[in-house]
Amino acid sequence: MSTSTLQEWSIQQLAKLARTTSRTLRHYDDVGLVRPSRVGANGYRYYDAESLVRLQRVLLLRDLGLGIPAIAELLEGQSDDLAALESHRHWLVAEQERIARQLASVHDTMTRLKNGEQIMAETMFDGFDHTQYREEVEQRWGTAAYQRSDSWWNGMSAADRSAFAVASTALISDWQAAASAGAAPDGEAAQDLAQRQFDWLSGIPGTPQTADGRPTKEYFVGLGEMYVADPRFAKTYGGAEGAAFVSDAMRVYAERELS
Repeated sequence: MSTSTLQEWSIQQLAKLARTTSRTLRHYDDVGLVRPSRVGANGYRYYDAESLVRLQRVLLLRDLGLGIPAIAELLEGQSDDLAALESHRHWLVAEQERIARQLASVHDTMTRLKNGEQIMAETMFDGFDHTQYREEVEQRWGTAAYQRSDSWWNGMSAADRSAFAVASTALISDWQAAASAGAAPDGEAAQDLAQRQFDWLSGIPGTPQTADGRPTKEYFVGLGEMYVADPRFAKTYGGAEGAAFVSDAMRVYAERELS
């Protein structure tokens, strides 16, 4: 068949393409992660383009360290393949940039050691630090808040960190999409995202919280203001306009729900 939408691959062909095994693909079928598009009369499994996209998402999540239950939960929550892959892409680009900085710093250190030159302490740890916003956090919300958050992060498993990163990237991607679509900060789409932002922050220890364990209004609004004020944060949301959209939506949510 000439078009990719009608093309099918046998389980053996797909296993070879994806550099996995037929046994793994059968297991993914058994647990509901990746279903074949059809099963022939001879019992052979065949996969169409939609199945391949689904498998790509599964393999990406496996590479991030997630287990099958976590992958199944994420796939169920994100049924839009294109939106989900965009979230993955944002995460992979960020990781690519971080690893590129690590490679550059390691290469520089190796070159200096080989040449007997003085190492550059100011740059040799570029790309290794997850505490890049420590100063802002401590200035706004105190040292204890940062320490609780840092202890929580360091106590997470690699899979938990990956799951958190995937969820964070998906939220950021959805914010960017809403801003690009011209959504109003006080509209339903933006307010649904603000609710997700609020729920996401509720799960991070160290955030200033009320007696019932929810982020305070002051913290939630202040965080939105930080997104606008700091170019590093603004870049996360696609630039100054995107950050302003997120901040405005968060402020509207705070006035409606946290007063």
